[in-house]
Amino acid sequence: MPVDPQLRSLNIDIPAQPEVLTRLSALLLDENVNLQAVSALISTDMALAAAVLKSVNSSLYGLRGRVQSVQQAITHLGTREIGSVTFAMGLKAVFPAAAELAPLWERASVRGVLMSRIGQALGVDPWVAHSAGLFEECGKAVLFRHSSERYRKLLAAAADDEELLMLEHSEFGVSHDALGAALCESWGLAPAAVASVRFHVIVNTTRELPMQLPRRSICALSALAYALMTDPASLDEVARAVAPQAGLDPTLVLRGARKVQEQIEAAVAREAAQQD
Repeated sequence: MPVDPQLRSLNIDIPAQPEVLTRLSALLLDENVNLQAVSALISTDMALAAAVLKSVNSSLYGLRGRVQSVQQAITHLGTREIGSVTFAMGLKAVFPAAAELAPLWERASVRGVLMSRIGQALGVDPWVAHSAGLFEECGKAVLFRHSSERYRKLLAAAADDEELLMLEHSEFGVSHDALGAALCESWGLAPAAVASVRFHVIVNTTRELPMQLPRRSICALSALAYALMTDPASLDEVARAVAPQAGLDPTLVLRGARKVQEQIEAAVAREAAQQD
């Protein structure tokens, strides 16, 4: 999908989707996805396969034993979960390795899992939810890739993402939410994921979901994940605010989010106990 001409006129490059992810997307569109084909495709890229296995074996996924192959990972977690992890690693690989971006990728992994699992609990497409969570801050990486020295100063100066948007507009004429949405479009993500990336800052700041969107549930999951990651005590309040706007039951939303939170906390506790 072509990038918005207005963004092209700013001379800020949107990285192309790696070929392996393009082919993986095509496989995952099939409801009767071929497990062997997915495993073989990921395994053809040794660096990508190694990164996927490292991620899957982290406490975030809560597996009780270590997996040693992509096929084994798919058996434990399913094709779309592994597809999501592969997208996370592939996205990270198109940007420069930098200390400033490390927290961004860590948040992306956690947010993607949170949104996916909450979505699964609520009957909201977990694949789209995971993609939205993973790509939410990718526009920051685009700007860092474009001009690391200039953008490094903005990251250090901004108190929060709302202030960062204003600084980005002043410095570059565009903000990371718009660039992130453009990257999502060019990589063929679902419209609901693109919208969630485009509006995540205003949603997390105001807890108001954009009225113009026909599907607001992915944006609601973004707000829930943000609450769990930054201020868990606010989860009840966030659920009551965003659930009705997305046509979801606040009680069920809160129950699903709490369950996911408990699962991840239990997995982290198990890993800590094993290391002691």
